[in-house]
Amino acid sequence: MTQRPSSRGRLRTRARNLARAAAVIATTGALTLLVASPAAAVTVDRSTQYWLDSGYGVQQAWKTTKGKGAVIAVMDTGIGKGPADFSGVTGGTDVSGVGSADGRTPLGSEEEKNHGSWVASLAAGRGDGTDKELIGIAPEASLLAISIGFPSSGATVPFIDQVATGIHWAVDNGADVINMSFSTNTKDWDPSWDEAFKYAHDNGVIIVAAAGNRGSGTEMVGAPATIPGVLTVAGVDKATKVSEGASTEGITIGVSAPSEELSGVSADGSRVQWAGTSGASPIVAGMVALLRSAYPDMDANNIINRLIKTAHPTDDQGNEIPSSDYGYGLANIGDAIDKDIETVKSNPMGSLEEWIKVNRRADAENVKPPQDTSKVKALPPLDEASSSVNPLFPTADTVRYVSVPAALLLGAGTLIALGAIGATRHAKRVARKK
Repeated sequence: MTQRPSSRGRLRTRARNLARAAAVIATTGALTLLVASPAAAVTVDRSTQYWLDSGYGVQQAWKTTKGKGAVIAVMDTGIGKGPADFSGVTGGTDVSGVGSADGRTPLGSEEEKNHGSWVASLAAGRGDGTDKELIGIAPEASLLAISIGFPSSGATVPFIDQVATGIHWAVDNGADVINMSFSTNTKDWDPSWDEAFKYAHDNGVIIVAAAGNRGSGTEMVGAPATIPGVLTVAGVDKATKVSEGASTEGITIGVSAPSEELSGVSADGSRVQWAGTSGASPIVAGMVALLRSAYPDMDANNIINRLIKTAHPTDDQGNEIPSSDYGYGLANIGDAIDKDIETVKSNPMGSLEEWIKVNRRADAENVKPPQDTSKVKALPPLDEASSSVNPLFPTADTVRYVSVPAALLLGAGTLIALGAIGATRHAKRVARKK
């Protein structure tokens, strides 16, 4: 029976994981909120929200649902309290250690503190009931505000732990989809995120993440957008061309959505125009909410599959589907709701569980055993022994199929040789006597 690691061993492993993740983040430009350009104080209204009326199927989807009953968790810098646009916020929490308990206090620098509000307004802004006001993709969906702190916020909780805690809170408080408009700028992630992201998927909660922006230094998709099972969103301009500054590339991209000339509602209610896959991601999160509202009993795998299978490939993609710039194409929520799509049993964006089995096993095998022999694990049976510990050591198969048979043959050969020598000597002795 395998012994459990000691508490000291678990602490050492935890410290090593945290240090490794911190080093990765530090060497890649730290955490990034995915805004490609500063927000501009301009006049924006419903007429500037081109994605509501162009080829993304929003008006078509609204004939079926506007998101009633669905819940979107916005894991970001907080959602403002004052504006009527955010009257759909039904709960919240702070995981940074410096925000308010309801997750509604904006955190961070001047460039960061309105970010969560802009994101929330795109996903599920309520508007004011008039045709001219800004409105979200799923204006009747509920919002959960989970405030997280980036370095400028003075957060007292490590960012890795904030994300894991926030995911658990969102799942336990009824979220259907969690939006993450940030990047660690590295494809790797801390092992503690394995459990948290898997917890979301096992409970039918979809995580939507922004791909990143070249304009803010993200040359390639980074975690959390690299985690298997996550629906990663790239950004395009008004002409549906991949955005040079407000998007990036990567093989984990699922779909694309607008990321330029976006409208947003700040925490104080002011209207701004901004850019970044930080905006493309909540547009798609709003689409997920619409699908949840239309198909409340549909599992996460098939919600994601509907968005992917009904995405509209762009002319630039040609036959490259998925592509590293657009994924499967432009998300179209109207078709995702209305079309007949064959059901699937697995997540088309990959299985985190299978990834863990393959990749974390290698990490575990490379951990040095403790020096205290009382805590050394028993060797596994031959049929479970690892063949990758040392290429010079015999494996279970070589012992069973090479070493043992060779020993038997050698033993038999030795007995035969000794018998022959004995017989020869006996024959000589008999000859001499004659």
